[in-house]
Amino acid sequence: MITDRRAMALGVVALLLVAPAGAAVIVGALLLFGVTPHVVFLPGFIVKSRLEAFGFHVHNRVAVLSTVVVWWAIIVLAWLGMRRLFRGNA
Repeated sequence: MITDRRAMALGVVALLLVAPAGAAVIVGALLLFGVTPHVVFLPGFIVKSRLEAFGFHVHNRVAVLSTVVVWWAIIVLAWLGMRRLFRGNA
């Protein structure tokens, strides 16, 4: 029972603290290693262009935030997949 609570607490910490920080680090590392900003922020540019197509005027920070959210989702899905993979072996 205590291990279930600890696992749940670890999951909440991973979802709310580690994954967003990891997403920001990934975006920064990609830019640092020379990947063009248009490629790094492609998910954000897609979201921004769709919102502008609907008539909304959005700032670049919407593109940056949506890019980080996409990377956050990728990290969370990979983490959940690894948990499921290792639980299946145990």
